[in-house]
Amino acid sequence: MDNPPVKPYADAPGSKKEQVTAMFNRISGRYDLLNKVLSMGIDRSWRKVLVHRLAGHAPHEILDVATGTADLAIAISRALPAASVAGIDIAREMLDIGKSKIVQQGLEDQIKLIQGDAEALPFPDASFDAVSVAFGVRNFENLDQGLGEMRRVLRPGGHVWILEFSQPQGWFRPLFLLYFKYLLPLIGRLSSRDPKAYRYLFESVQAFPEGKTFCDVMRNAGFREVKWTPLTFGTCSIYTGMH
Repeated sequence: MDNPPVKPYADAPGSKKEQVTAMFNRISGRYDLLNKVLSMGIDRSWRKVLVHRLAGHAPHEILDVATGTADLAIAISRALPAASVAGIDIAREMLDIGKSKIVQQGLEDQIKLIQGDAEALPFPDASFDAVSVAFGVRNFENLDQGLGEMRRVLRPGGHVWILEFSQPQGWFRPLFLLYFKYLLPLIGRLSSRDPKAYRYLFESVQAFPEGKTFCDVMRNAGFREVKWTPLTFGTCSIYTGMH
């Protein structure tokens, strides 16, 4: 993308990738709780929709990119108990929490978590039947590179499934902007070690090439049969494409 990347700490040194890594390591301990509070629990229903659609294709080997604390990887594993799921994330402290969840739920044989860069995936070409990512692509430093890597590790006929915030239109848009721009950062400031993380959330959603524009970005990355499904008045979207 031509526009300069939105970074969590605009006045601080370091690339977007370095700053995003530091940010998620810093907020990892309260990440799950804050997500539930800030989304009013709706994020769980969004993941359910994605998992239901992904599971309908019955993939055997799945990669969850930007897996964070592994909520999506766990949900996929529950829906497809015979499948193997690899989760990759750049933030080690997020992965440590995810690993604890996996152990608590007895899913160690089904899910493996790896620290790594989504823009340089440590897997051979055509390694997976499906690739998923929830609320992660807007954090890529190089969106085209990240999408290209996801396509590279997909087998022919495999699908990518992307869940990401988007901006609603119509009557709900002013309420959305009020919440994301003012209330969300306030809640983050009162309850988080890193309030800038929640200001970054608003700014990164604003900058993300959503909807039809993102579908074009996916097509340019080589995906075909690209589809876009808005959820909850358009506050979130599922994007899918085939290798």
